[in-house]
Amino acid sequence: MPASIEVISGRDLRARGVKSLKDALALATGVAIAPGGDAGPASAIPEFWGLREFDAFLLVVDGVPWGGALNPAVASVSLRDIERIEILRGPAPVTYGATSFVGVIHVVHTAAAANTRYVEAHGGSFGSGGGALDLPVPSVGSWNSRLSGDFDRQGFRDDHTSFSRGHALWRVAKGDGDRQTWLTADLNLLKQDPASPHPRVGADLSPDVPLDANHNPAGAYINENRIALSAGFERPIMGAATWGTTASFAFSGQRMFRGFLTDVSNTPDNASGYKENIDIHDAYVDSHIIWPTVSQLRFLTGVDALFAGGEAKGATFTYTAPLSGSPQPVVPEPSTLDKDAGDDRRFLGAYGSTEWRPADRFTLSGGLRLNATSESRGEGAEVSHTRLSGSLGAVLGVWEQDVNHVRLFANYRNTFKPAAFDFSLAENEGVLDPETSQSYEGGVKVRAMDGRLDFEASAFRMDFENLVTSTIVNNLPALINSGKTRFKGVELATELRLPFETYARATYSFHDGRFVDFVQDFGGVPTQLAGNRFEMSARHLASAGLTFAPEKGLVAHASVNYTGDRFLNMRNTALAPAFSTVDAGIGYRMDRAELRLDGRNLTNRRDAVAESEFGDAQYYRMPARTIQTGIVLSY
Repeated sequence: MPASIEVISGRDLRARGVKSLKDALALATGVAIAPGGDAGPASAIPEFWGLREFDAFLLVVDGVPWGGALNPAVASVSLRDIERIEILRGPAPVTYGATSFVGVIHVVHTAAAANTRYVEAHGGSFGSGGGALDLPVPSVGSWNSRLSGDFDRQGFRDDHTSFSRGHALWRVAKGDGDRQTWLTADLNLLKQDPASPHPRVGADLSPDVPLDANHNPAGAYINENRIALSAGFERPIMGAATWGTTASFAFSGQRMFRGFLTDVSNTPDNASGYKENIDIHDAYVDSHIIWPTVSQLRFLTGVDALFAGGEAKGATFTYTAPLSGSPQPVVPEPSTLDKDAGDDRRFLGAYGSTEWRPADRFTLSGGLRLNATSESRGEGAEVSHTRLSGSLGAVLGVWEQDVNHVRLFANYRNTFKPAAFDFSLAENEGVLDPETSQSYEGGVKVRAMDGRLDFEASAFRMDFENLVTSTIVNNLPALINSGKTRFKGVELATELRLPFETYARATYSFHDGRFVDFVQDFGGVPTQLAGNRFEMSARHLASAGLTFAPEKGLVAHASVNYTGDRFLNMRNTALAPAFSTVDAGIGYRMDRAELRLDGRNLTNRRDAVAESEFGDAQYYRMPARTIQTGIVLSY
């Protein structure tokens, strides 16, 4: 592929004892995952190419956009029974259309026909613990079926912060030669006790607020029940062509009661909160045909549609919270929900792509997509856009010897996306201008030592217009367009597969994200931010890890992640220092059992990693060190 793509196998995830998206992508090139955030302690905010925005990337689960035409549903993703995770850095303007800007994370679960059986129990720091099972269900005729279920409770050092999640995934599939049919049902029940972001005063996080203080009202919650159903088929048509279709429907019911400091002082009414009920439904349909190769040309044509609608009802309130966070203030939940927010979206697309291979070592590929989007918010008028997006790429093999090779690649991608919507109760947003970007990427992919060594180096530039960023209006979160921004950088990665089931990996990334033309009001003063670095974007990221994972006997892993300095604010007056975290684990594998002990953030760094969109100038910290032990039985 003429792009930067990585695949993390389920075997690797199990060897590292992965439980969260942050742990899963810890060694991915140029990707930084901030755990938690405004969506609650079960969620996470990925950063690609130096841009850390919750809606800028696309999350796909088993071929279905997870969150549809709205925001990625990160908190409801299960990493149980994973076959692999695919990571694309940069936009995907053709296949996924108006939903992906800086990257795609595709989580693929184990196929329904798999016969492996697992039972797991684990426990650890701060009252964490849970259990899970994965097993095949007896077949009915030619249909295969697999069921996964898990319950997990995760506690944190932060006061009054935890989440509990129950999850079930059922997969059914039927295969008949080159004909495939499948059905999937996913149920997620999530209850979260949210943490509070730490306020900044001037250039530093406020020393008047203790570490781990929680300023939410007593009994605060972020709860979500989500059910997703999908089905699809793949079969030959017109001789050697392949026709594939996928359809899905999801419903999410979210209930929230929470609050944030608005004044960093022990004064009356120094906090603002809200209660909000949000119901969201989304549907997705994709149908495409892969045509047979003719004269070194291969074509794919398709159409897709994303429909999403959501309605929120809520109320706001003020209350008094001690800076120490203790005792938590008792605040009655509002009984009258007099504010509302709603959004209806329809994203339609027709796309085509082609791959031409005129010589054994040269491949040229390109794609074009026609986007037709429409959106209405609340009682406002419908806003429609019709835009083209597309990509062009090439791969040239400059040296090939068996599996070893040196290949150069380059691509251009042009992307369009309607602006994000976060169901804010501020009632002032309207439909923002759509976001657009143009990106350029080039690099080299090397495989050597009979396939035991992989190396990749790439450089990129992305020019963004109308990027959506957050602001605060009347103590409520709101979204605005941010003019022009530019992201560029260099990313390096190498992986070495050693004897005795040992492999090592190291990555380094330099990211330079800056405002090009953006004026924002600060205290009534319009301020031009051109030339400033994008907030929360580290210029330097690095990781290194070593995993020893034979089928039997001792297993072990260790990794380190480095995050360089980054500005906490748009005006670049608050610079946060660099930090490093260390993860490690050890275990023992027997014929039908595995015992393990894993530690995360062993350096116990508590640095600011994500900015809140709800609390003004407030930041979520890296979770404290945790230790977890567990047993996995296979049969």
